[in-house]
Amino acid sequence: MEALLFFAGAGAALILTSNHETGKSDKKTYGENRPDAHGNIAANRKKVQRVPLKEFPPLLNDRLLKAAVGEPTDRTPVWMMRQAGRYLPEFRELRKKADFFNMCQEPELACQVSLQPLERFPTLDAVIVFSDILVIPQAMGMEVIMVAGKGPVFPNPLKLPTDLEKLVMKPELEKTLGYVFDVVNLVRQKVNGRVPVIGFSGAPFTLMGYMIEGGGSKTLSNAKRWLLNHPVESHRLLQALTDIIVEYTVRKVEAGAQLLQIFESNGGDLGPEQYYEFSYPYLAQIARRVKEELKKKKLPVVPMTVFARGVNFEGALEKLAATEFDAVSLDWCIDPTVARNRLKNTSIQGNLDPCTLYASPGRIRQEVGKMLNGFGTQNYIANLGHGMHPDHDPEHAHAFIKAVQELSLEMNQNKK
Repeated sequence: MEALLFFAGAGAALILTSNHETGKSDKKTYGENRPDAHGNIAANRKKVQRVPLKEFPPLLNDRLLKAAVGEPTDRTPVWMMRQAGRYLPEFRELRKKADFFNMCQEPELACQVSLQPLERFPTLDAVIVFSDILVIPQAMGMEVIMVAGKGPVFPNPLKLPTDLEKLVMKPELEKTLGYVFDVVNLVRQKVNGRVPVIGFSGAPFTLMGYMIEGGGSKTLSNAKRWLLNHPVESHRLLQALTDIIVEYTVRKVEAGAQLLQIFESNGGDLGPEQYYEFSYPYLAQIARRVKEELKKKKLPVVPMTVFARGVNFEGALEKLAATEFDAVSLDWCIDPTVARNRLKNTSIQGNLDPCTLYASPGRIRQEVGKMLNGFGTQNYIANLGHGMHPDHDPEHAHAFIKAVQELSLEMNQNKK
């Protein structure tokens, strides 16, 4: 029996399985990026029998959830942004067999990728569900493809305000993003209570930037042009994205997510005035509305973390801490001691420079020690100041994890 992988256009991956004994071929089509005739994305995915929340086993390791809401922990919990990704050889092997978005859309594949870090590093304190922030623009009708060596590309980005009329501002999320909820639920099943499951979403301005720039951008000049010349239409798009994100993240909790993180990766590309007009209000709205909806639906009111990369200017962190977010995640461009002094009563996540993982394990341990001394071991979740890099050595990631756990435990014991 031999399996060969073919790609049918940008959206569909076709697996052709050849049976040498019979000469027959069986075809299986993975989920498609583009909706089918009924508006369903990944309609051909293998459906998941979703388990109700009440049937999941008790959580065995709740350090992450405790730290996020300011409860004491025996040691500092640790996980890594982009921990399920290209730095792992086991991920790269899977990636040879499927398009990136097909991996996101096929629940069993996405679940396997989500669990790879936990299988390699069993003491990790969380699993983050493998997905992408750009599934929301896809649900709104935009095509997104992953180009090798370049990253995500929108073949037809938004150029004029009139292009907003082409978007589906209120997509049916079960039709368009049901595969994500399948993945969340399946991951929660497979984790089996070992650690919490993290669900995430991109923030409105970050998504808007990709939708207008057509991909990643160092300047965000086109998106900023919209903010300056089309503020009304910009707010219309940002509010539509906010509405989708609120429903999207609530449904993730319904599917099994136990902590939510919102990524405002482009927030620091705005000056204070634009940030407070086009980013911060929507972040605050998301945290407030998600918690209101969770209460209304009698779902667990899970902790929420916001990562507003680069938003370290005076007063900004304090204003984020005053929202309904439970924890503020920081990049590496702020000193831990300064951050802790600014956010005395707030849970913090971060903020090791990802490039530190290129250092020797001994140097990594030294830098982790400095970080823990600055933040303290309580009300704190150790993480990187951004995501893992593709050329990181997994053993150095392991050195980071072990250093956080061993040093924080030692520091806590010495305080007794």
